[in-house]
Amino acid sequence: MMLIQKKFIAALFMAFVFSATFGIALALAAPATVPVGYVDFYYLISHHPDTPKANEALRDEEKAVKQEFDAKAPGLSDQGKKALDRELGKRLEQKRLELLKPISDKTVAAANEVAKEKGLAIVISSREVVCGGVDITADVFKKITGKPITP
Repeated sequence: MMLIQKKFIAALFMAFVFSATFGIALALAAPATVPVGYVDFYYLISHHPDTPKANEALRDEEKAVKQEFDAKAPGLSDQGKKALDRELGKRLEQKRLELLKPISDKTVAAANEVAKEKGLAIVISSREVVCGGVDITADVFKKITGKPITP
């Protein structure tokens, strides 16, 4: 029994030494800093060339949803009106996401290209930045639109 305990303790000690050595080696091999970029996704999405057309399509869908509600609601109970409102709200949200996804995908692709060009390992939202990092919003905007940001 005592021999098993000694072997177990020796194995634990060896595992600890290996883990400590491996951890130190990883820490020494890691770069001192990781290049981080950030972008204002809200600005890029709201100023994307496809956004006005998407907003127009969403307004059209909102009108259609309102007309459908106004047509169906008079014959419904309060509970039925709430259910219809939820159903139409889900449809409207689905349409919004459907319209936003291609714009978002293009924005993220442009941000990835700029990050690669600038050697950035990570790109985050500017809303998450307290200090440091490289603002690549203008570069991403130019990649999307071909024009610089104008104040």
